[in-house]
Amino acid sequence: MQKKLNKIAKDTNLFLKRFIKYQKKTDLITPMQYGLFSGGKKIRSKILTDVGSIFKLDYKSLIIIGSAVECIHAYSLIHDDLPCMDNDSIRRGKPSTHVKFGESTAVLAGNSLLILAFEILSHKNLNVSERTKINLINKISESSGHLGIAGGQYLDLSYEHKKISKRKIIEMEIKKTGKLFSFCCAVPLIIKNKDKNEIKKFEDIGAEIGLLFQVADDLIDYKGSLLAAGKKTGKDKKKGKATLISLLGYKNTIKYANSLILKINNKLKKYGSKSKELSETLNYILNREK
Repeated sequence: MQKKLNKIAKDTNLFLKRFIKYQKKTDLITPMQYGLFSGGKKIRSKILTDVGSIFKLDYKSLIIIGSAVECIHAYSLIHDDLPCMDNDSIRRGKPSTHVKFGESTAVLAGNSLLILAFEILSHKNLNVSERTKINLINKISESSGHLGIAGGQYLDLSYEHKKISKRKIIEMEIKKTGKLFSFCCAVPLIIKNKDKNEIKKFEDIGAEIGLLFQVADDLIDYKGSLLAAGKKTGKDKKKGKATLISLLGYKNTIKYANSLILKINNKLKKYGSKSKELSETLNYILNREK
């Protein structure tokens, strides 16, 4: 698993470095690169290639699309860490972008990475039809704005120190994290021109994978150390964050996560051995250290 993750991370970073190299040099490039190349396992890109292998998609195209996803993810982390948001000074074991470069620069670097994702998806290097590119851009836009990451972050902040139902917590976590995973799972089917019902099935699988990822992240925050997590832990409880752990307790949340994996694997049964990589990634997500 680690070997495959390392390859995807290496190939993704290589594409992004080349893509940025051919951009006109500006003062924002350095903070953009700092937020983009600060580490991370590229699990979203791994999910993308796992689903892509089920439908026999070109690896190079998946890496390009995964690079756009990583730009969106990096933008969201830079903004999440800001003092007006979650106020985190450490990210992946290093000072957060706003600590290193200042708040205004971090906001602008995050905005620029968000826009860079659309440049990548519309670029001639991506060898898919123009219609498919438009569909991908529409889908990733939904995943990133008020219907997705931004909307989920808004709810996350507004739910602090409040008693929130399980349904609302799950909805918030799917928006905040699950929507981008939904995009990753839908991409191969969009490229293959599958029908809307089949695309929706994989979007739902992606939402559940994203929820699993967020639950695992919450478990790390609850039990992990700063060294293992690469960021300060125990902050969810201090900030009164609405999480499944705060509602169900630690042990019941682990049970919930395991039931999620079972549910997803049941949906993947029809694809047989083709979905083996994806199933292995699910177990990795839950058992990772950070």
